[in-house]
Amino acid sequence: MISVTTEATAAATVAGPLKRLSDEGVSIWLDDLSRERITSGNLAELVEKKHVVGVTTNPSIFQAAIGSGEGYEEQLAELAVRGVTVDEAVRMMTTADVRAAADILRPVYEATGGRDGRVSIEVDPRLAHDTAATIAEAKQLAWLVERPNVLIKIPATRAGLPAITEVIGLGISVNVTLVFSLERYREVMDAYLAGLEKAQRAGLDLSAIHSVASFFVSRVDTEVDRRLAKLGTAGALALRGRAALANARLAYEEYGKVFGSARWTALVPTGAHRQRPLWASTGVKDPAYRDTLYVDELVAPGTVNTMPEATLNATAEHGAVEGDTVTGGYAQARADLAAVEALGIPYDEVVKQLEDEGVAKFEAAWEKLLDAVSTSLRRKGADDV
Repeated sequence: MISVTTEATAAATVAGPLKRLSDEGVSIWLDDLSRERITSGNLAELVEKKHVVGVTTNPSIFQAAIGSGEGYEEQLAELAVRGVTVDEAVRMMTTADVRAAADILRPVYEATGGRDGRVSIEVDPRLAHDTAATIAEAKQLAWLVERPNVLIKIPATRAGLPAITEVIGLGISVNVTLVFSLERYREVMDAYLAGLEKAQRAGLDLSAIHSVASFFVSRVDTEVDRRLAKLGTAGALALRGRAALANARLAYEEYGKVFGSARWTALVPTGAHRQRPLWASTGVKDPAYRDTLYVDELVAPGTVNTMPEATLNATAEHGAVEGDTVTGGYAQARADLAAVEALGIPYDEVVKQLEDEGVAKFEAAWEKLLDAVSTSLRRKGADDV
């Protein structure tokens, strides 16, 4: 009896911070996906026990999952027999995983009216600077996955902005990724509203369209902290670990302005949904910081936090979720970013560098994935001869 009670208490304790996070209006999404996670029942277990209500993927995640080959052998053999191209093989495998994950999360999608239960898949990162190709790829991915709870990820590059408008205007739900700057975030929200207005003119049901904007967090601290450490003064070192949170909090302030505007109010009667801010890159890169920093300090209603499993587990075990930690911090956030700029670290330069690096990292991961799959297809083809 004592053992059972102890286990029940422990389980309640572990679930506590995640439950509190959900109760504060933060949707918990997992920033990872693999065939093994699907077939083993792990994803379903995270949905059942860890309050996970969505999944995000990116080229790096698929490169890690498919590059290992684990769980993909049978499909690779079939693709090799068919003689498909490497690009087609990768899309067949990635969309199969997203489709299966979407099916697992379908009950969440139904229960939340489409708000959650979402699985994201990204357009080919090599198309990040090609608007027309991004639109075509987004349409193709939506057709291949063919699930109402899929989100097509489009990068927030200059070329990505009109693609966002066009794809939303077609009634396809979108996850805008690689958002780093406040200016670009405002442009992303404008592109989303323009897409809704276009969909409305086309007579589409706006209530069926959902979107999130993935605002990247930890990478901001990584770059700003590197520059602060290079300066090495006491004043510079005291600002480490503050830029990313300041940037995200001010993004939430911008979100409140846009979705409190007359333009948005005019769309509300149509059943349109707000484009929720999604905190991405929430795994802590600096071991000097607590591992739940970008969860505990970014609690605000109507947001999504997509976490690597390590961050999810850390939050479950010892997250300090104590109510809204965003809306009361705008003045301090502005002061923190101003202090960083005063030391000669230009905000615009940092966020532009991060966007360029983000696109380049995803392109590199995609190329590695293509190389790994190409090798596997050749090997499987040779085995069948």
